Amino acid sequence: MNEPLRIRILIADDHPIFRRGLRDVIATDAGRHLIGQAGDGETALRMVEEQRPDIAIFDVHMPKLTGLQVARQLIGKQSATKFILLTMHEDEELLCEALQVGIHAYVLKENAVEDLLQAVRTVAEGRTFVSATLAGLLLRRRERNEALRKEKPGLDSLTPSERRILLLIAEDKTSKEIADRLGCAVRTVETHRQNMSAKLGLSGSHSLLKFAYDHKASL
Repeated sequence: MNEPLRIRILIADDHPIFRRGLRDVIATDAGRHLIGQAGDGETALRMVEEQRPDIAIFDVHMPKLTGLQVARQLIGKQSATKFILLTMHEDEELLCEALQVGIHAYVLKENAVEDLLQAVRTVAEGRTFVSATLAGLLLRRRERNEALRKEKPGLDSLTPSERRILLLIAEDKTSKEIADRLGCAVRTVETHRQNMSAKLGLSGSHSLLKFAYDHKASL
């Protein structure tokens, strides 16, 4: 019989009792080896960089840096570690943001005992895992996206640059702030705004801002 694949795991959560529970769950699965624990985001970031675990399991909400902030930094540095986020809340916007960042699994804490080992196995195989309770949020988001694209077919004609700008508009950034972020001229941003308004059939000085804000989760 083949030996189970050895997976090196690091966990980070600011609640010691919950960390102990995670440790106990991981210990029940052969081949899973806990190499470290952290109680805040800054420590978790340092430990992942130093120890390079195969999988890091982070609470979304931690002191100093959130689990999502830590994962975003490490993914931006092309870390080979795969990330599982744990959350207390059924937050659609946070879930979608996590998946866009490149999180490999998203587990609801109340289901951690049932879902965590399955998430680890799934992530180790190179696939994505989301707790079944949260998967319903993705389905509802997909349905809204389809309805929005029927209402505004021009969305599909937006260029990558226009999409980036539209997301920044949804964050209430001014044209100057967007230009500074993207390293382009304010006039370029204004031109993109005009083009997007035309493609989306919007008119009025604040119509694009309202559209971006109202549909931020679907952009």
